[in-house]
Amino acid sequence: MASPILLYTYQSCDACRKAVKWLAARNVQVVEKPIRATPPSVAELRAMLAHLGGERRRLCNTAGADYRAAKLGERLDALPEAEFLALLAANGNLVKRPFLLRAAPPLGLVGFDPERWAEAFPG
Repeated sequence: MASPILLYTYQSCDACRKAVKWLAARNVQVVEKPIRATPPSVAELRAMLAHLGGERRRLCNTAGADYRAAKLGERLDALPEAEFLALLAANGNLVKRPFLLRAAPPLGLVGFDPERWAEAFPG
């Protein structure tokens, strides 16, 4: 049996609204969470990082003001992983959204790309 699908979104995010609509049109049930109020946990971020092949930049909201203000792009690769994940877990604005995660069968997607999402949810 598949585990629940977590979907972290931000209400003012156009890509998030598109993802929610896309999933609903395919009858994909998700547990939606507001990414700013309840950012993904360190464990969830670590799982997503594994889905992204360890590419930290893909996990980050690089277009966000918080990312730029923290100059995270300049120090991203130098940060110890635990510190990097704790930073994101403390500030949902730093995390790329939408952020979709399922434990079993394993699935992790960030950003909304209909083609990639269709591969994960065929039919």
